[in-house]
Amino acid sequence: MKVRVLGCSGAIARECRTTSFLVDSDVLVDAGTGVGDLTLDEMLGVDHVLLTHAHLDHVAALPLMLDAIAARRGSPVLVHALAGTIGALKTHIFNDVIWPDFTRLPTAHAPFIRFEEIQVGQVLSIGGKQIEVLPAVHTVPAVGYSVMAQQARWVFSGDTGRNPAFWRRLNQLDVSMLVIETAFSSRESQLAETSQHLSPEVLAQELDCIAADKNYPIYITHTKPAETELIMSEIRKLEGHRPSARQTAHDIRWLQAGQEFEL
Repeated sequence: MKVRVLGCSGAIARECRTTSFLVDSDVLVDAGTGVGDLTLDEMLGVDHVLLTHAHLDHVAALPLMLDAIAARRGSPVLVHALAGTIGALKTHIFNDVIWPDFTRLPTAHAPFIRFEEIQVGQVLSIGGKQIEVLPAVHTVPAVGYSVMAQQARWVFSGDTGRNPAFWRRLNQLDVSMLVIETAFSSRESQLAETSQHLSPEVLAQELDCIAADKNYPIYITHTKPAETELIMSEIRKLEGHRPSARQTAHDIRWLQAGQEFEL
């Protein structure tokens, strides 16, 4: 399984693209502005889009990508999302005002996209990959994903605040790599809590939920461009003061657009 980081920033700036990951060549996890780095042929290879939630930084490129490839596709792109996410996209984007309703164009029987509703705990089989829908805690309906292929498991938290159910499930799995958000620095911890994101201190508390016998690389995503260095320095400082209950430090790294992982 190959995972390509198209975008992993919490906002845009030069060389900062919002959330999107290409898994192998056929699955997009979220469709933020990073999708724009794909070639037309690469976009054509995407048959499935897995959305974590409806916020713009995670869906902004979806209508534009569909417009770019629609004339060359012979089947709809399947967009997998929670009912609340699908409802938001239909109401606010694919509504013939902000963007054409691609769920009924060119015809209702042969549309450019088809929405597939998912639920937490569901496991999808796509292109030889087993994809489990994981819980997330956010200001809108949201999920994370576990993607498994040939014994390797890549996990993405999605946008989330404190999330006990997420860790309970992860401690039951053999994880190869975790991508988890930390959107705000400590000085904005109140804003992080209000908007259901993680700050470094809360991240450290969340990582303490990982079972002592589990050890896998952890990559930080969704940092705000203006605060990335501060956020990472705060995470490293906190990680240097592990509680005595855990003898080994976590392997924490900063995720960057353009990285590719073969798991």
